[in-house]
Amino acid sequence: MTRRETLRIYLAIGCGAALGSLLRFLVAVGTGAWPVVPPYTATGIVNIAGSFVIGFFATITGPGGRVMMGPAGRQFVMGGLCGGLTTFSAMSLDTLILLLDRPGVAALYLVTVVLLSLGAVFAGHALAARLSR
Repeated sequence: MTRRETLRIYLAIGCGAALGSLLRFLVAVGTGAWPVVPPYTATGIVNIAGSFVIGFFATITGPGGRVMMGPAGRQFVMGGLCGGLTTFSAMSLDTLILLLDRPGVAALYLVTVVLLSLGAVFAGHALAARLSR
């Protein structure tokens, strides 16, 4: 890979991460008045949505996928956008904050978000695999 191609990938990841972070912030603003009901917190929503997007995109643009895309485009979405959007470190903090006041809700939150995220990545993969046939 040439230096120019490498820089292009770095720029794609950075731009995608900025967009993903902005989207995460907008989801947080949009859900700010919602009651804390797992997994319907901003962090839960973006982790589940991001898991679906990365599962779908990795499959549809991967080997055997229907959409051809270069490394910079793939990294813009998967490394940048999904990396900036999903927030497992923030999920850990949300869990800790809930754990300190409401341990049962913290456990429910953690299990629900993880299971729904795994389901979403599987659903994204399955949909992209079906569309690629």
